[in-house]
Amino acid sequence: MILTFLGDHVYGRGICVSSRSFIEAFARVGVSEEATRSTLTRMVGRGLLRRRRAGRRMYFGLTPTSAEVLRDGERRIWHTGVVNDAAEDRWTLIGFSLPESWQRQRHELRSRLAWAGFGPLRNGLWIAPGEVDVTEVIDGLGGNVKVFAAEPRHPTDMQALVRDAYDLEGLGRRYREFLHRWDRADPAPEAPDDLARSLTLLTGWLQIIRTDPRLPLRHLPDDWPAEKAQQVCRTLHERFRPEAAAVAERLLDTIPDEP
Repeated sequence: MILTFLGDHVYGRGICVSSRSFIEAFARVGVSEEATRSTLTRMVGRGLLRRRRAGRRMYFGLTPTSAEVLRDGERRIWHTGVVNDAAEDRWTLIGFSLPESWQRQRHELRSRLAWAGFGPLRNGLWIAPGEVDVTEVIDGLGGNVKVFAAEPRHPTDMQALVRDAYDLEGLGRRYREFLHRWDRADPAPEAPDDLARSLTLLTGWLQIIRTDPRLPLRHLPDDWPAEKAQQVCRTLHERFRPEAAAVAERLLDTIPDEP
């Protein structure tokens, strides 16, 4: 949720935000002061925020890492979207064979692959839609990894393959739960204002789409709910934007983000 707040109200403005501003913003969605402070501290430790003291107050600014994460989120929400209706049926295959002693590298590679939209075909062979730049995914693994671009051929049943490689049931359920919560005349009536609604909306949406590999529509069920859910998210975000921005501006205590 902190990343959602940063993406909507801080990213690109060259500012650092006081801890008190974060605390007041997240109190609107039921997050305690202790939890907010703890999360800010963890994000500093992970290189996602940096501290700056001004007088007796502590301020937090973006780092190159968090700026890249926010750029990725912006791209996924507003530019790439969840619908893959590409005419070509191209896929990227990654095959790897890592020594048994490389348990940490094996786990890290699988995490990177899932984040990049890959699903497992079988042990050591993963697939992703489109032609994926895997430079960062396979960094440091050398000749233990092989990468191919491919197209399916008869008699491959791509719908069955997709069902085997990806948890379509779980992903579809998350989209339908999103619609059940937000596709209504008065969404989130318990929220005190549109800043709280906007934070909750976009945080939930990002949690879904960051697990969505954007599989080709031709291989998905006819009633796939992603496109409708995306339309609802974008429409509500525009509806919430004016009040959310006004409330955020009243809360924000900032200083310039200087090196």
